[in-house]
Amino acid sequence: MRVSCDVANAINGSAILKFYLFVIGSFTGVRRFAIRKSACLQEVHACQRKVLCILTMDLTIRHLVIANVPKRLQLRIIPIHRWQYKRKRNIWRFPFVAYENGGGAFLVPYLIVLAFIGRPLYFLEMVLGQFSSSGSVKIWDCVPIAKGIGYGQALATWCVVTYYCVLMALSFFYLFASFQAVLPWTECDPEWATENCYSTTANLSVYNLTNESVSSAEEYFKIYVLKKIPNMDSGIGVPDWRLTLCLLLCWILVFAMLAKGVSSSGKVAYFTALFPYVVLITLLIRGCTLPGAGDGILYFITPDWEKVLTPDVWYAAVTQCFFSLSVGFGPISTFSSYNPFRHPIYRDSTIVSLADTFTSILAGVTIFEILGNLSYETNQPIENVVEGGTGLAFISYPEAISKFDSVPQLFAVLFFLMLITLAIGSASGLAGCIITILSDDLLQIPRWIITAVVCAASFLIGLVYVTPGGQYILDLVDYFGGGFIIYVMVIAETIAVCWFYGLEQIVKDIRFMLSFGLGIYWKLTWCIFIPIALAVIFIYAMVVYEPLKTDDGEPYPPSANAAGWLVAAIAILQLPIWAAYVIHKQKGTTWFLRFKASLLPAEEWGPKDPETKRLWLDYNKQFVRFSWIPNPKWLSNCKSR
Repeated sequence: MRVSCDVANAINGSAILKFYLFVIGSFTGVRRFAIRKSACLQEVHACQRKVLCILTMDLTIRHLVIANVPKRLQLRIIPIHRWQYKRKRNIWRFPFVAYENGGGAFLVPYLIVLAFIGRPLYFLEMVLGQFSSSGSVKIWDCVPIAKGIGYGQALATWCVVTYYCVLMALSFFYLFASFQAVLPWTECDPEWATENCYSTTANLSVYNLTNESVSSAEEYFKIYVLKKIPNMDSGIGVPDWRLTLCLLLCWILVFAMLAKGVSSSGKVAYFTALFPYVVLITLLIRGCTLPGAGDGILYFITPDWEKVLTPDVWYAAVTQCFFSLSVGFGPISTFSSYNPFRHPIYRDSTIVSLADTFTSILAGVTIFEILGNLSYETNQPIENVVEGGTGLAFISYPEAISKFDSVPQLFAVLFFLMLITLAIGSASGLAGCIITILSDDLLQIPRWIITAVVCAASFLIGLVYVTPGGQYILDLVDYFGGGFIIYVMVIAETIAVCWFYGLEQIVKDIRFMLSFGLGIYWKLTWCIFIPIALAVIFIYAMVVYEPLKTDDGEPYPPSANAAGWLVAAIAILQLPIWAAYVIHKQKGTTWFLRFKASLLPAEEWGPKDPETKRLWLDYNKQFVRFSWIPNPKWLSNCKSR
């Protein structure tokens, strides 16, 4: 192995780098890598086996490029990791949001939002990350005054990851419970069951079912697992020790992954990508055989056109789209920054967005089959068979598992292992984005220390969610810390990129990087449709906003709502605070000159490779007439490079 570097101390004594080079040389498929750190381009020639994928977010290797991976392997590598990162949000969050918003009445807006908001935003964030090889804060060197967007997104990401690991903790709790001789949620245990409980596996003719009847799976989750209280009048209680230990286990696993980095081979990636679909499709097939399943599916796919026109449904559809594709949170640009400069991200964005839609619909059909069956068994309307909320997946999926005639324990173990596998990947991606931002700003502190601090702080915050009133706080943080903040950040993001940096310039950058022009669909959605549509939906939703309510129908206490608005305000204030800081740091004799300079790209903006950046600067000097429809003549210079 021969290593050449323009900066002699760039890899001086780095044990982490030596470890990665050992792994690369021993297990992988490519002969050449380019490892970039700042302006230093290092070339490593390895005469070993084929590299499939090495993924790391360590600062020592700020950008890892797999330079000569065969295209057939690139297709296997790149989309799978991003696909894995999103799927639990679809399996867990999509069904309960759809249920709370009327099933088919939600599905129509959701598909429209995916087509005209989600997919364009996903591709835009991939472009920014790959073009600049930078994380979610440093990409704003293109519009320095908008740097606060990256920090606001980081705060929203932290809000989400703190409760996301709680969902993983619940999965661990159910996993451990699945090893019992009888699945505990299939019977009404006198220890926790009420008089309204009925067993999900018993002959229902022996029960006098009424509108007050509740399945054993629902009571097990709310009474035994969560110990949920009906309201927050007396506070939220103290953390449950069982869930606390599960939560601690989750953060230990996340820390281990982030501290050591992640490596993956093609076969393992294939297994972890396809295994969840095997489990989901198995549940889907079993659900189809249950009486009433067809009614549940019809409820899911039949739109209520009157409800489709309500702003709350559209607000929920956009929020779910953000969660589903992870746009607006930051990890997409961070992950894309590890791509080779010419990597075909247009293909990746298409694959991931289609796979995301398929996963959402698959999870939705599976859940609503079970809801249809519950409706049939209890003679209640589908919209009333269970209470909605974030725990719907922990009621409906176990309900479906309990319907298996043979070894339901095996299917339970496989299902919750699947949830844990997906959740660890998602939580690591979200937490890794925050850690990368902090590591970039705190270069003197070792990355593992920052990782430990972030994980420890997140664990302590997560204790709030494992209290008897924790699910109310989770809903509050999900609404304000996830949806509300990301709405504002995405609106600011599209305005900053397309109106300040310039639609013409970003399209020109894409032509330089990918060697093709974009059509009117991308330009129109980025520049006009997305910011206007999101602003209209957001403002209207705020006008008709109603405070969140507890299980007994009472609004959240004023203190809880105030805390939610405070979290949102802290994130949104990042925009003016960092804008003022950037303006203050600019060169200029007057405030106006400094303000004007803060709207222009920084000197650091552009491709990280010096030679590629030189070509890009030369390409920018060429006059190219902007048009909403791409002109084939514009591609001649790209193809000649």
